[in-house]
Amino acid sequence: MVQLFHTTSENCSRIVTENYSTSFSSAIRMLHSDLRTPVFNIYGFVRFADEIVDTFHDYDKDILLAQFKKETYEAIERRISLNPVLNSFQRTVNEFNIDLALVEAFFHSMEMDLGKKNYDCAEYREYIYGSAEVVGLMCLYVFCEGKKELYDKLEPSARALGAAFQKVNFLRDIKADYTGMSRVYFPGCDFSNFSEREKNAIEEDIQHDFKAAYEGIKRLPLKARFGVYVAYKYYLSLFKKIKRLEPARVMDSRIRIPNYLKALIVFRAGVKNQLRLI
Repeated sequence: MVQLFHTTSENCSRIVTENYSTSFSSAIRMLHSDLRTPVFNIYGFVRFADEIVDTFHDYDKDILLAQFKKETYEAIERRISLNPVLNSFQRTVNEFNIDLALVEAFFHSMEMDLGKKNYDCAEYREYIYGSAEVVGLMCLYVFCEGKKELYDKLEPSARALGAAFQKVNFLRDIKADYTGMSRVYFPGCDFSNFSEREKNAIEEDIQHDFKAAYEGIKRLPLKARFGVYVAYKYYLSLFKKIKRLEPARVMDSRIRIPNYLKALIVFRAGVKNQLRLI
């Protein structure tokens, strides 16, 4: 039966998510069971593309990404692929009628990563949109389950949440991006002499995104709200930890949230959810 193949493909996307991000995979499990598989399918897809541009240094990344992009559109059109991650992604795209312009914007940002090393303000916004905001919007298609009016209302907040997550990732990964790949995503920053003023300006921008995102989380359908709130709290906690550090410390190490704190976040979020405080 072809359904066995589809199920196996979706299991592959779930395993990709679990192997690459314990935080995201645990937050996805907090979603209603109807929503988990489609979101795993989206994350598995974006993770594979990201791996091409970030880690496959001994291979021709341009060729690999171009082939992956071509196979993605073929999978969506044919409604099947022998690549299990692409097969599961196309099922979600087709089931929820996800706008292909979001997929195109995502690939555009991945292509920027192949050559860009420094970003001006316009390029930075363009990259954030394609690499993160559209991922939030793909998930929003799933969360809204075909309710276009609700999607339109929540779109700005979903974009803000994706942007907040990505910018926190940039702060967390400064050492790997700058030292390892000579990338500077934040416009105008000199990471050879990262200052408190530069760090504060970045943090103010991220704080604005988190605030806008929370307003949307409160209006999400119940099936999605708790899981998204847990992911929001994970990243907000990471952000607060980074804010307390000196710029030199941020440049020196990759900041993490320990497992005991993640468990505490889930517990507190569960209490708030039970009391209908989210």
